[in-house]
Parts: sequence; C-alpha cells; structure tokens
Amino acid sequence: MGGLERVVQGLASGLAARGHWIDVIAVVEPDVRTDDLRAPLDAAGVTVHELRLGGRDYLGEIRGVGALLRQLAPDVLHTHGYRADLMHGLLVRPRRTANVSTLHGSSRLGGISHAFEWVQERALRRFDGVVAVSTPLEKQLLALGVPRAALHRIPNATNAPPLLPRAEARAALGVAGAGVVIGFIGRLIPIKGTDVLVQALASVSDLPWDAVIVGGGPERERLESLAASLGLGARVQFAGEREHAARYLAAFDLFVLPSRSEGTPIVLLETLAAGVPVIASAVGGVPDLIAAPAEGALVPPDDAVALAAAIRAALGAPAAAQAAARSAQEHVRREYDFETWISRHEALYVAAMQRRGLAP
Repeated sequence: MGGLERVVQGLASGLAARGHWIDVIAVVEPDVRTDDLRAPLDAAGVTVHELRLGGRDYLGEIRGVGALLRQLAPDVLHTHGYRADLMHGLLVRPRRTANVSTLHGSSRLGGISHAFEWVQERALRRFDGVVAVSTPLEKQLLALGVPRAALHRIPNATNAPPLLPRAEARAALGVAGAGVVIGFIGRLIPIKGTDVLVQALASVSDLPWDAVIVGGGPERERLESLAASLGLGARVQFAGEREHAARYLAAFDLFVLPSRSEGTPIVLLETLAAGVPVIASAVGGVPDLIAAPAEGALVPPDDAVALAAAIRAALGAPAAAQAAARSAQEHVRREYDFETWISRHEALYVAAMQRRGLAP
C-alpha cells in the first residue's frame, strides 16, 4: 500500500458515497495479500475485482482486464500507474468509455520502469482526461503535448483514519518511554531518500532523539546496514510495514520526508492534518503544501547537510515547530478538503465523457 493505492481507495469510496456505481480492478500477483486495500472499499460498498497473475503475464492481464471491462461497460475508466495506463487505458478500453489517468509522479526506479514511464507520459496525449497532482507535473504534461482542455490539476486530498493515542502508538512502534521521536513513513525505495535521512541523523547524533522508520521495500536491508555503520543502530527503529500507518503519527514529535521526487504526497497531507511538525524536501507538490517557514521547513533534495541543519533547528525550538505545525494543519484542512476533491473528479469525468462524445 502506497500513496497511489490510498488515492484509489479514497476516490472510489468517496464517489460511491455519492451514489455512483464504482468498481475497482486490482491486478495483483498470486501471493500478495490485499486486506489493507480491500477493507475500506468493501465497507464503502465498492466492488473489487482481483485479477491474480504473475508479474510478466501481460497477455493474461490484457485478456482478463479486457473481459471485465466488456462486462462492466463503464462510462469512465480511470487508470493509475504506467502499466494500467498503457495496457488498460489504451489497449483494452471499450470504445464507448472515456479514459482518464492520474499522473502521480515518476518512481525513478530505473531500468524497464523508466522506459515504461517515458512511454506513458507521451501516451497521455491520447486520454480524454489527465490529472496532474502538482503544479510541476502539470507543466511537464503541457510541455509533452497533453491538450490543455484535457488536463486537470487536482492535488491529492486526505480522509485519514483516526490517530492512535500517543502512548499506544509509541508502544506499538517500539519507542514507549522515549523522549523526542523523529518519524518517517513510506516505501523504502531510492526515490524516498530515506538514506539521506539516516545520514542527516548521524550528523545530529549529539542531540537526544529516537527515530522510527515505518515501511517496507527493497532498500530496507541497505538502510539498516547504513544506520549500523554510522553508529545509529540502537537509535533508529525499522518498524516495517504497518496497516493504516497514518494512525501512528501521534507517536512523532517531528516528521521528515526526504524524497528526491514527489507528486502531492498523501503521507505529508496526513501528517500536516495531524498537526505534527514537518521537514520535507522541496520537490513536486510539496512546496504547495508547506508555506515555509510559517508551516514547516523545506530543504533541497539529496542534501544531508541541509536536512541535518533543519532537524537541529526544529529540535532546538520545539515551540516554534509546534506553532508552524498548527498553521499547516489549518492550511491543509482549508485547502485540501476531501469532499471538494471528490467534486473536482466528478467534474473531470463529465468533461472527459464530453470529449469522447458521450452524454454524461
């Protein structure tokens, strides 16, 4: 479960609550558990169709998704991610279905993923509606030739679950009784810059703090080795993946998001809405969320020195950090309202159907 999946959950649930007929098609590998994805969708009355296939069974995926789409005959097919855009939004979309995509940002995983993302960005010119979740992504898509009439900038919103009480959250994360706790929540992949956070923590090891890194991914072993090599092994907890991870935000006195690239990160919206002080890289849509320094601290990406300085400043002036967090909390509640987000997608779907020549 990452930000993309959280967006799909929120969008499907919110639209279903307004009386729309919503189906979600989830293509997953045979051994992947989907409880975390399905639970809120099932509760909202959204039908989830699981297509379980091996990762490279492209033909089976095309056939399976194509058969489902012919059966469902939707007015709008909204795809998320380069694979869904290319294989479903273009190849198997029924003729009388408008196609819509949300560009969440590049994964920067390299290899074949980079090639697919390059093709995806250019293929979006053929979609009836395209959502850019940040101003930089909107500019990027316009430069790539996506028609202005088809492009909609709709930053993400959040409908976060209730927070666990602070003591309960800390106990669950293994930092019960700790003093200052620095937190990170996200996938452990290079784009999230968690290695930069570990390096910055080493530079402020003279200060009293504990840190918790929540999430899983291919970088975990390397990050654990890095923390150990820098003498931080006992101070940095790797808590692994947690269901509804945003519930644990009350455990943190400071949240750090050191990403190398972002769209409009859901976890940052959730953190700001929870009133936790934030330091984040000034990438993607992050500067739209944080009017620094009044609402948090922004640092350049991939700069452990600047990040360490920001951490030192925040821990040295906790009252100022809390005041900024309260200001950011009000900003998010005012400008990133969940129901407004749903309404903007409803308008987008109507416009996409009209571009396809279909009556809404």
